[in-house]
Amino acid sequence: MIILKILLRNSLRHPLRSTLTVLAVAVAILSFGLLRTVIDAWYAGVQASSAARLVTRNSISLTMPLPLAYAPRIRQVEGVSRVSWGNWFGGIYQDEKNFFPSFAVEPYGYLDLYPEMVLADAELAAFRRERTACVVGRKTATRFGWKVGQTITLRGTIYPGDWPMTIRGIFRGRDKTADESPLMFHWDYLNEGIKRIWPGAADSVGWYLIGVKDPNRAAEVSAAVDGMFKNSLAETRTETEKAFNLGFISMTEAIITIIRLVSLAVIAIIMVVAANTMAMTARERMGEYATFKALGFDGFRIGILVWGESLTLTAAGGALGMALTFPAARYFESQLGQFFPVFLVSSTTLVLDLAAIVLVGFAASVVPTWRAARVNVVEGFRHLG
Repeated sequence: MIILKILLRNSLRHPLRSTLTVLAVAVAILSFGLLRTVIDAWYAGVQASSAARLVTRNSISLTMPLPLAYAPRIRQVEGVSRVSWGNWFGGIYQDEKNFFPSFAVEPYGYLDLYPEMVLADAELAAFRRERTACVVGRKTATRFGWKVGQTITLRGTIYPGDWPMTIRGIFRGRDKTADESPLMFHWDYLNEGIKRIWPGAADSVGWYLIGVKDPNRAAEVSAAVDGMFKNSLAETRTETEKAFNLGFISMTEAIITIIRLVSLAVIAIIMVVAANTMAMTARERMGEYATFKALGFDGFRIGILVWGESLTLTAAGGALGMALTFPAARYFESQLGQFFPVFLVSSTTLVLDLAAIVLVGFAASVVPTWRAARVNVVEGFRHLG
């Protein structure tokens, strides 16, 4: 208890220095936590992937279509429970700033394959009945103030022209990791428009979404699907949804690496700042440490005083930084929701924050602790007066 009182008093002996150190640590932990949350958001689609879903695309590139005629043949593959398909639409609402994911999908099987998208039965039935109907995630609907029954018009970027559609349902995520930003409308509606714009590109899909009966047989089903279309004009590549999403992540791997390096650099910089604070503190108190030794304190107890003060300062700053991470993450989500549909501070990030706090507190005090523990009584008394 006496040691604890000494630690608290020592931490507050220089209020300005202690306050600046605590704030510096808080900013560093806040920055580290946000950067780690950005990385988690980048991989959110991968984490939310289901082992029971496969994606079949053109083996050349996702931008190359596949014939609609492949659907009945894929259904015949053993182990396949359901087949659906979709196209990336890429429309915008009113102006270029209002971007969000939009897809043209087969309205029956596609939504059934995504049970994490929770939609009321009446809304789902209304969506399936109406050719120009659409459903949209709660986050996007809130962003634009959309309501069920409202007619909106998307302007096509890939498929030119105006595309009016009526909102017949607003879905929510089953859990916090579900993406609540996409808009989905009937693939037939898009296909009819393509027939008018580019007749030769009609009756083609961007990808097939396949449900498998047994996730353990995903590799076997994938091989069977790709083998069926081998040496055809449009060969396929079938992979798990997780592998499909990782393919997109790999295109930006350099950015992820840079963010990781920056997050580590932040911790390294604050470690230097905290070490400088503890070095000044230890240098000023050499006479006090010599007095402790003269009174019978051994080097271990004196070292505990230095290490404890360092950890007290970093823990205070770290706690403040962790507390600020949550409102900061909510603000980032509100500003960058179209780029990061899921932006949550994970438990893993909090654990890494705690590890960083302990690491900084310990590393910053190594040299000052060693010097204080080994102080010579006679040399130390020279610092008095």
